[in-house]
Formats: sequence, C-alpha cells, structure tokens
Amino acid sequence: MIFQSLSSMWTALSPGIGNHLWQSTLFAAVAGLLTLALRKNHARARYWLWLAASLKFLVPFSGLIVIGSRLSGWHAVEGSNKGFYFAIEGFIRPFPQAPVTQPASAMFLSGLANMLPALLVAGWLCGIVVVLFVWLVRYQKISSFLRHAQPLREGREVEALDRLASVGGVRKKIDIFLSPASLEPGIMGIARPALVWPEGISDRLEDAHLDAILAHEVWHVRRHDNLAAMVHMLVEAIFWFHPLVWWLGARLVEERERACDEEVLQSGSERQVYAESILKICEFCVGSPLACVAGVTGADLKKRIVHIMTKNVASKLNFSRKLLLGVAGVLSIAMPIIYGLARPAQGWAQSQNAAPNAALFNSAGVHISVTPGETGNGKIQTRIIYAPDGLKAKNQTLLELIKLAYGVQANQISGGPDWMATALFNIDVKLDDSFVAEIKKLTPEQHKTERDLMFQNLLADHFKLALHRENRLLPGYALVIAQNGPKVQPAKPGDTYPNGIKSPDGLPTGPHRFAFGSDGFVAQALPTSFIAERLATHLNQPVVDRTGLAGDYDFTLKWPQQSDPPVETSVHKNAQTGAKETTVHIGAASLIAAVEEQLGLKLDPQTIPLPVLVIDRAERPAAN
Repeated sequence: MIFQSLSSMWTALSPGIGNHLWQSTLFAAVAGLLTLALRKNHARARYWLWLAASLKFLVPFSGLIVIGSRLSGWHAVEGSNKGFYFAIEGFIRPFPQAPVTQPASAMFLSGLANMLPALLVAGWLCGIVVVLFVWLVRYQKISSFLRHAQPLREGREVEALDRLASVGGVRKKIDIFLSPASLEPGIMGIARPALVWPEGISDRLEDAHLDAILAHEVWHVRRHDNLAAMVHMLVEAIFWFHPLVWWLGARLVEERERACDEEVLQSGSERQVYAESILKICEFCVGSPLACVAGVTGADLKKRIVHIMTKNVASKLNFSRKLLLGVAGVLSIAMPIIYGLARPAQGWAQSQNAAPNAALFNSAGVHISVTPGETGNGKIQTRIIYAPDGLKAKNQTLLELIKLAYGVQANQISGGPDWMATALFNIDVKLDDSFVAEIKKLTPEQHKTERDLMFQNLLADHFKLALHRENRLLPGYALVIAQNGPKVQPAKPGDTYPNGIKSPDGLPTGPHRFAFGSDGFVAQALPTSFIAERLATHLNQPVVDRTGLAGDYDFTLKWPQQSDPPVETSVHKNAQTGAKETTVHIGAASLIAAVEEQLGLKLDPQTIPLPVLVIDRAERPAAN
C-alpha cells in the first residue's frame, strides 16, 4: 500500500517537477547568455543574473501561469493560433500531465521496478540529509572558533572598521571577534553580522592593507552576500542531484568576490596594495569552508589577482545594457502570465490530439437553444437524450453538464459560482442533415470525442465557461483484478448482436454495444476502462482502470435492489427505441461486492492523482 501511494504521488508530481527543472534550466541558460553579453561590465550585474537563476529553482512558473489562466476568461485562443500555442506548450512543458487511467503495466510492475518511486523519494531525501549534515559539521567547526573568540572593543581594527562601515553606508554595528584559529577574516551572521578576525594577522598588515581587507568585508555586509549564499545553499540542498545548481554556486562566489574587489578599488584603494593584502591573508589563513561565511580569498585567486591588477577592466552599464536587462526581467515575469492567458478557453480537453473532425460542431450547421429549467413543488424530471441529429437536456445544472461533458465526477470540479449546482437549464442542439451524414462516418470512439467536444464548446459559448486543469490527489477507486482472477469474457471477432442486445430488465436497445437497465448493465466488445467509467457514474467517485487488461470484453453486471436504497438521479430516453433508461446510484458496498463476485474485479479505495477542473469563469446564459 505504501508503494502504491508513493507511485500515485510520483505519477501526480513527477511531470510538474520535470517541467519545473526544465524551465529552471532554460532560465539559467538565458541568464548565462546575458552574462556573456555583460562580461566587460561590472561583476555585480552578472552576480544578480546568476542569483536570479538560482532563485528560479525555488519559484515555479506555474503560479504565474495560473494568474494568466484566471484572466483567460476574457480571451480565447483562436483556431489559427492553437498550433503555435501547442508548439510553445511542448517546448516549455515537455513532460505532460499524467493521464487519469494508468497504463496496463503500472499495477503489475514487480521487484525493483515496482519499488522505483519509493527508492527515488528515499534517495532524494537521503541526499538532502547528507548535504545538510556536511554543512552542519562545517558550521559547527566555525561556531566553535567563534565560541572561543574574544570580542575586540578597541584598537586600530575597530576604528578602521567603524570608519569604513560609516563611509560604506552600513548602519548596523559590525562587531569584531578575535579568534585563535587561523581561519581567514570573514563575516558571520545575517541579521547581526560579526567579523571573525584571526589573532596575529594585524601584525602582518600595514594600515593600507588593513583598510583594504576590512573594506572588502564591509561590502559583503552591505551587499547581503551571506543571505544570498544561504538561499543558494537551500537550492543546493533541495536540488542536489542537478549539477547546474553546484555550477551556479561557483559562479555566485566568483562574481560576488569580483564585485567586492571592484567596489574596494573604486573606493580608493591602490591595486597593488589590495592584491598584496589578499596574498598576505592567504599566507597566514585558511579559506572559509562555507559560502555563507563571506571571506576574502574565495573564487579563483589567480584570476582575481589578474583582474585586480588590470586597469579599466570593467565598465558601467550603458543604456543599451540596462534596457536589455530590463526587457529580460519584464519578459521573465510577463511570459508565463501571457502563456496562461493564451490557454484555450476549453482548456485541457481541447488538445492537439483531438479527433480529425473536432471542429465539426463549431460550424453554422448547429442550432442551439438554451432556456431556464422548470421549477415546481413536485419532483423535477431531469433528462439528457443523445440523438444522431443533436442533443437534448432537460432541467440540468451546469455542474451536471460539466460532469457529463468532461467525464469527471463532482469532486473533480473546483471553484465557480454557487448557482452552478442549483440553477436548472434546458438545452436543445439540432444538427443539419449534412452534418448527421458526416457523423455516421465516424467510429464510435470518434463519435464520442466529437460529442464531448460539442458539449464543451457549447458550455464555453453559452455559459462563458473558462477553466483549467490541475492534477490533485483525491479519494477514489482503482479498478484492479480480484484475487481469483477476472471473469469478463474476451470479445470474439464477428461476435455481434444484429438485433440489439437486451438490458438486464429485458428491454431491447437496438444495435448498440452497451445497454443500461434499472438493475445493471450489459456490454459487448468494450474495454475495461468502460467499466471504470460506468462505475464512477454510479459511485459518484472517480474510478481509474488499473486492471492491465488489454482488448475488448463482454460482461454483464447486475446489482441487488434491496440491500441499499437506490437514489434516482435522471431519466434517459433511448433515441432509437424510445425506451426509458433510469440512472440509479446504488450503495457503494453492494456495487463493490457485485463487481468482485460477477466480474472478478475489485474496487480498491485509494488516494489517486486525478485531473481537477478549476472553474475560472462562468456566467448565466440569456434565454435564446
């Protein structure tokens, strides 16, 4: 059960994680290109670009995309632009959301393959623990130095530090602690920064050297480098498996040290004196073991010395460079919002994988009437009739219409106005004869796809319905094979009922592959996924097919009438025979028992990843 739960979580979360890592990698690549364009400018500009690339790993674009989706009720992608939209979709989100129905092999993976989700999660958590443990050991070592350090209240170091902090605009008091260890001078802390200063180093430094080193540390405080380093350490701990985050960490240290070097030189320090100061520190001290303790000797020392001794190596950002950075910053925020805004109004149901005739019901050959439903003191009759030449729905709520159009259950619909579940509507869709002739050429599967798209378009047009899809973990059922094996019979080629199959209550239904009665249903040459769909309707809970059974089957399911009181929900009229078909919700216990006894299948209650329709917008239609 634990492995199944982890597998479900992995199915729900892995596409989103994959897309986030891909988008963050692309963002870092763009940041890298921008740093190349700014290679002759000040290091602080490149530092902020690398820091933005690091922060992107903590900030998924999905939040901005949702904001755009919320605004999509005022905009819809036209058919001519959908190809471009889906091309962008495939590029920035290469890992599609997991389908509702799991593949046949998902439930029958054995050994290591079945444990893979658990092993991946366990390995990721172990990696985080190892990284944090290593850093904790290093921090404990630094903390021990600080515990044995003595505060320095007076002396030329204190006077120089206070003077440089005042000149540098640092308002917080920076305390100095003399440490007996040979750790290089470094700033510890974020809210209350303190300078750890090794004993005896001052004797080796002249006043100019001392000022240069202290000025470097003051700039670390002013730039809040310890805070930025701590944030990136969090990125490295969470995404330790991604080599790019460690490479970003090296770039951040390199550019922050260069940025401080440039600031020190611009404040008036002599280049040679400053280079000598760093070399003297290197002779006497060891480097800081943590990036969040900003010292003096970080990054490639040889390159830093060359950079320090080279005159006019960096220039300020000109107008074109500032414009480039400004445009890049605006686009990084605006593009995900525009992407969400450009999402088709029908959302996830209208994908590029729709049937070839998906635009059939969008033409002028469709005549639609939507009127308010009937109300009264007595029982309200509800009905939905599918006919070859159209569709009729009587006294249906928008919530029920959405469930029918998208093939979901009530707990898979989120948001929307309250009247969606109470206001009743009548819908009459009439197709021209030419369109009816085209429909008859389709396979049953294509016909169902076209019918669903028709209904979805109708809701978008007349109810101004706009929605988007989110994957969530919801309670439901997994349809699996029972312990004694399946009892459904494989359909044989040519095995048909030319006079129509009969429903369980004996009513003929015409030449269809499915018949529904008040006490069960009969199906011929249909997949087990069809059983899951029908059971979901009766249980009013999502059911996913995890039987692993391929092909088509014949099956009959009858349920008891007395054990659990049935609840009548709607009356259907068969378009061919005129026979009344009543949808009945029976008790879950009785239905679960009947499925296992008669079909050899089992309804296993699980928390499973399911698509949820989030309603962004819905309006009451005017009668027409």
